[in-house]
Amino acid sequence: MNKKQKKMLLRILAATVLLIALQMIPSTGPVRFILYMIPYLIIGYDILIKAARGIANRQVFDECFLMAVATVGAFALALSEQSGDYTEAVAVMLFYQIGELFQSYAVGKSRRNISELMDIRPDYANIECDGKLVQADPDEVEIGSIIIVQPGEKVPIDGIVVEGSASLNTSALTGESLPRDVSEGDEIVSGCIDMSGVLKIQTTKEFGESTVSRILDLVENASSRKSRSENFISRFARIYTPAVCYAALALAFLPPFVRMFVIGVPADWETWIYRALTFLVISCPCALVISIPLSFFAGIGGAGNAGVLVKGSNYLEALSQTRTVVFDKTGTLTRGVFEVSGIHHNEMENEKLLEYAALAESASSHPISKSLRRAYGKEIDRSRVTDIREISGNGVIAKVDGIQIAAGNDKLMDYLNIPYVACHSTGTIIHMAADGKYAGHIVISDIVKQNAREAVRALKDSGVRKTVMLTGDSI
Repeated sequence: MNKKQKKMLLRILAATVLLIALQMIPSTGPVRFILYMIPYLIIGYDILIKAARGIANRQVFDECFLMAVATVGAFALALSEQSGDYTEAVAVMLFYQIGELFQSYAVGKSRRNISELMDIRPDYANIECDGKLVQADPDEVEIGSIIIVQPGEKVPIDGIVVEGSASLNTSALTGESLPRDVSEGDEIVSGCIDMSGVLKIQTTKEFGESTVSRILDLVENASSRKSRSENFISRFARIYTPAVCYAALALAFLPPFVRMFVIGVPADWETWIYRALTFLVISCPCALVISIPLSFFAGIGGAGNAGVLVKGSNYLEALSQTRTVVFDKTGTLTRGVFEVSGIHHNEMENEKLLEYAALAESASSHPISKSLRRAYGKEIDRSRVTDIREISGNGVIAKVDGIQIAAGNDKLMDYLNIPYVACHSTGTIIHMAADGKYAGHIVISDIVKQNAREAVRALKDSGVRKTVMLTGDSI
């Protein structure tokens, strides 16, 4: 709970304890009235202030006004009847504030979920000044400035790489777990995480116009895109609230006048005013007006907590009518964890080929290199590796035990003029060559999530008729 919610909880507890205590303390007359006013003001002073401000601003008809009129009226009835029964007025305000506390907690939880989704916001941008890196506010970096992004840092602003190469984690933006390699001349978007090398980037946009800012704006302004249900409730409340107030006035005055002037019996003002106040309380539209927007906001927050960006309640409402779902593969249907799944056309033992690949890639922090070392499963002896040379975007060449090992994609084989065997297996293909001769290739592929099948089945059970998978894999 935040400070405001904790304060409200303390007020509720204090008012509840006082209300229970007053049931046990014998008191009458003005003293009893004053004693009951204490818990009433503790729990309801903010509602009375809001009602007064609404009247002053000519925006009278809201739930605060209804609650104020109903509870003050209940006090007035008790005073006129000299019954000393002020419990109802305090209890009505108490129950209303308990409902407000639950609402505030639900909204706060949804906002926290959305904030967790927005972990892509960069905190600073590195600018080189007099040979030193200075951290600057991304908002203050102008277009055309040179910023530096180090391994582990978020790219703060969209731009073009002018120096360096690195692998980027773009999963927070695209959901794609496979790293993206960038080098000099490549465009780069904010929100990505640098996983390997140092990059110098020339900014092409201001921070407010960059990719990460636009995504943040979509989420922060999601509530502005109302669903049809919310728009209907908003229009309904503007008509319903004054109608209830006027109906309560009619209930308080018309029946007594009819009794006096038409039927010729006593007006019985107290009974009818009491009924009018009761009508006001039970007709308060706050639950109806709050429930629909709150449920949509909670839905958006819950989706955000699960990593799903919903731009507004109108889109969330449209999901109930969805009949076709298109899936991304990596990180959605699969775990985004790459493992060695096969070794093909090898001219040496599988274990030896894997050992050479792991040693040759031992100096790289690329996820593919980590997969090779993990599959090898033994401690890497770096003293066996010399003359490591990384060919950006293609692979690596190194000497392992005096043997020149090349490990990389088909472009590396073309670069070295080494004939290779094409592979059509799903995944990333690492071709291997030893002393200029093709030695085979290693297949690294993603792992299907255990609950992927159940998720697709659950979607079809909920009314989705067709599921489609989009993938860039060669299959």
